[in-house]
Amino acid sequence: MNIKPLWSGTLPHLPGRLTEPLWLFPAIALLMLAVIWGAALRLVAAERTAAERSALQSSLELADTYEAQALRALREIDQTLKLVQYAHESGARQLALHRLDERGLLPPDLLFSVSIADRSGAVVASTHASGRRGQVDAAQLAATRAGDGLTVSLPQPGLAAGEWTLHFARRLLARDGSFDGTVTVSVDAAYFVSGYDAARLGAHGVLALLGTDGVFRVRRSGEAVAAGDRTDPAALLLATDAARVAPSPWDGVPRYTRAHELYGFPLAIVVGLAEDEQLTAAHAARHVYLARAGAASAVLLAVVGLLGRLSRQLARARQAAVQEHIAHAERVEYLAYHDSLTGLPNRSLFSRLLGQGIAEARRYERQLAVLFLDLDHFKQINDTLGHDAGDDLLKEVALRLRGCLRESDTVARLGGDEFVVLLPVVEHDQQIATVAQNILTAVARPFVLIGQEFRISASVGVARFPLDGLDEQSLTKHADSAMYQAKEDGKNNFQFYSEARSANALQRVSLEASLRRALERGEFVLHYQAKRDARSGAITGTEALLRWQHPDLGLVAPMQFIPVAEATGLIVPIGRWVLRSACAQNMAWQRAGLPALRMAVNLTARQFFDDRLIGELNAVLAETGMAPELLELEVAESLLMHDVGRSVGILNHLRKLGVRIAIDDFGVGYSSLSALKQFPIDSIKIDRSFMRDAGAVPEDRALTEAIIAMGRTLSLSVVAQGIETREQADFLRANGCNEFQGYFVNRPMQAEDFAALLGARAGVAA
Repeated sequence: MNIKPLWSGTLPHLPGRLTEPLWLFPAIALLMLAVIWGAALRLVAAERTAAERSALQSSLELADTYEAQALRALREIDQTLKLVQYAHESGARQLALHRLDERGLLPPDLLFSVSIADRSGAVVASTHASGRRGQVDAAQLAATRAGDGLTVSLPQPGLAAGEWTLHFARRLLARDGSFDGTVTVSVDAAYFVSGYDAARLGAHGVLALLGTDGVFRVRRSGEAVAAGDRTDPAALLLATDAARVAPSPWDGVPRYTRAHELYGFPLAIVVGLAEDEQLTAAHAARHVYLARAGAASAVLLAVVGLLGRLSRQLARARQAAVQEHIAHAERVEYLAYHDSLTGLPNRSLFSRLLGQGIAEARRYERQLAVLFLDLDHFKQINDTLGHDAGDDLLKEVALRLRGCLRESDTVARLGGDEFVVLLPVVEHDQQIATVAQNILTAVARPFVLIGQEFRISASVGVARFPLDGLDEQSLTKHADSAMYQAKEDGKNNFQFYSEARSANALQRVSLEASLRRALERGEFVLHYQAKRDARSGAITGTEALLRWQHPDLGLVAPMQFIPVAEATGLIVPIGRWVLRSACAQNMAWQRAGLPALRMAVNLTARQFFDDRLIGELNAVLAETGMAPELLELEVAESLLMHDVGRSVGILNHLRKLGVRIAIDDFGVGYSSLSALKQFPIDSIKIDRSFMRDAGAVPEDRALTEAIIAMGRTLSLSVVAQGIETREQADFLRANGCNEFQGYFVNRPMQAEDFAALLGARAGVAA
């Protein structure tokens, strides 16, 4: 008898049985359920991971921003303390506070109150509007007496509930080196957390200033502001270095927290983002994914008997789910390495690409270049037109930059208005210069924002591998340094990195320090350059030109120190001195019997937009007794065109004083005839760049003729500056120019030499 095993007839038929609906449909159902719930859980995990990563990155960015803001405010406070300390120890004592306040060197008392206390801690002088006196906190007085550094008080309760005041102090020394009191800057503690942005920090975020002694000087969460409570600073700083969320010691709320010690100050900043707020979107997505998975499971189980007929549709659904997951993952990866506004690579991706480019350049012994680009005056676009217009401008700049580059090149946005370009293969510097010039030309084209046409420019710095750096950090740093050199050279240009020019930056710091003392030391002098009638040659006026007689460097050219003065704000008191000195000199010449002449004085951007300009002009004219019509204020054309509405208002106020107004450097600011008609002006001064080849180059000659014709159309006096040759003078005279100014006419000279020139001319006329 032939006996077969029991399974001998089963195994050969197993594949067929698995394809039967009885086995196939449940198997498919189980498989699909696993896929659905697996995909849902993966998506939930991916959403949470992305949200956590975003929260950590946001906390880092907010901490860096708050740290920069806090350091800027603290350094301003410490600078004020050192200034009063210096003035006091120089012998002025309590009068120093009054004199510094009169000169505008102290911060506004709306936010800051500066006071001086004697050895016992009694306040003897204060800039507080009420003039109240008081007593310095004994603990802070003792701490200030003991050391020569900055001390920060514990939060002091204010007059109203929930208000605290912080006192920053330095000690004052008598001439014999003994303790002579303290100088204190008092600030509302809430000032240091006034930048709390609920849109980014949420209702339960944290912005705080923590002392290294563990006492919170101020802490804000939502609208609630607190101060004075304690925590363990070492534990907080250690905990916030971790990459995981942790409960805040003071209220137990889980937060993504960052804490950075402030270099040079006994303080640290604390920034926290509440975990529940940061993961709200991830939680919502989790509910959506799980709900969808549950619904899909219910439908799948309900129609399991129809799987044979719906198998194809279920297969498509599975494929769609997989594709959705892949698309989501790709989108998450894209956002991690690209700028959300412009779509350009961000700092992380650019760093990776630059590292790869350096490795390839080193391997194949070739050059690459990094171009660092920053938009000039972009902040003014945001301030005047709004951030939406600024975003539109950035997106358009990104498109233009892409159009300037090859497919192999990379342009990335680092943040704000900063862009960086990688040229992975370059043969010579001229190739880099061509790309940089193309970028400048592209950015300089007009932009249409909110229905109006605007123009901006850019400054570009270039660093090359291996000439200017061998790694990513040095190349980026040197390109950034070169960009700042381009800005110092007048913006709207590009510069290659230069070690010598980088060293000049240190000289600029030294120059700035000397410039701060130059006015009080009487190192500034005025030279005067004559203006002459184009036909008769008679002297019609003069322009006051500022010079700096440095005790060590000699006569410093204006192009070296004026930009520094403008950037630091020192140009305002310097400009006030120039205005008063020029008017006083004019009256001195008149009292000496010399003819009355128009005196021209230049105004920089800071002076022109200074709210005190009109009052100071009135005071100078009253003090010197000079007739207003003898004063001519020169304002650069580009300055007026930046904010036409505001400029017209200021010019109208100046016109009411009776002074004359001239547009300086005319022809480079894109003024049209219709724009020029809005300004209440008396004359225009043709920019000296047109004069170099006005008699030979057809383009410059045509532009000069057009400017003169425009001035005559509007009945304005046209002045040509920078005249150095007779040919230039003859060309301008033939085209109806009214006045000349330049070395061909007269070089700038000191007051006594100019007086002698006037006397000689008066004697000839007589």
